[in-house]
Amino acid sequence: MCRVLEVSRSGYHAWTRRPLGPRAVEDARLTERIRELHKKRREVYGSPRIWSDLVVDDGERIGRKRVERLMRQAGLSGLVSKKWKATTIRVPGVRVAEDLLDRKFAAGAPNRCWVADITYLRTWEGWLYLVAVQDLYSRRIVGWAMADHMRAELVTDALQMALAHRRPERGLIWHSDQGSQFVSLAFGQQARSAGIAQSMGSKGDCFDKALVSYCTSWC
Repeated sequence: MCRVLEVSRSGYHAWTRRPLGPRAVEDARLTERIRELHKKRREVYGSPRIWSDLVVDDGERIGRKRVERLMRQAGLSGLVSKKWKATTIRVPGVRVAEDLLDRKFAAGAPNRCWVADITYLRTWEGWLYLVAVQDLYSRRIVGWAMADHMRAELVTDALQMALAHRRPERGLIWHSDQGSQFVSLAFGQQARSAGIAQSMGSKGDCFDKALVSYCTSWC
C-alpha cells in the first residue's frame, strides 16, 4: 500500500497513530447523535428536520450543510415520497366498453350500478394498491381488494367480494376507467358470467370516477 500511495512506511504508521483532530472528533459525536435522531424519527426525517431537532431540541450550533454532509457520509436519508403514481394503464389496440352512464351518476335502487376505481397507498414495506367498488344508490363500498401489484386478480377479487356480499340480479352495470385490469380477459369473463354489463368512462376523464375516487382518497 505504501508503494502504491508513494509514501514511506514510517510516515504511514505515524499517520495511523495520529489522534483525530477536534473537528473530526466533533463530527463523530454529531454523527452518533444524528443516527439516534434518525432512528427515533423512524428513518423518515431528512437533513432539514434532523438539523431542526439538533438546533431547537439539543441546542447545537451547527449549519444545515454540515448535517447534510454527515448524513450523506453515514448513509442516512429521509423518506422520499412520490407525488404521483399511475394506476390507469391502458392497453393499446384493445376495444373498451361503451359508456353506459354518460355521467348520470344516479340509481333508483341498490345493485343497479357499481363504480370501481384503483388507488395506491404508501406503507413502510412499499406501495400497496387498493380497488374499491361503490354502489351508486347507497354510496356504500360493497367490495374491495388490496395487493402489492395491479394485475387483473386485484379487480377480480374485489368483484368476487361485492358479488358475495350483495348477490345482485343480472343486468347490473359496472362502471370504471379504461385501465388494463378492467379490460382484461379474466375480469370480462367473470363479469359476463355474473350478468354484469361493463361501462367505461372516456379516456382521461377524471369526472367519470369522481365518486369512488373521493372515497379512496380518504385511505
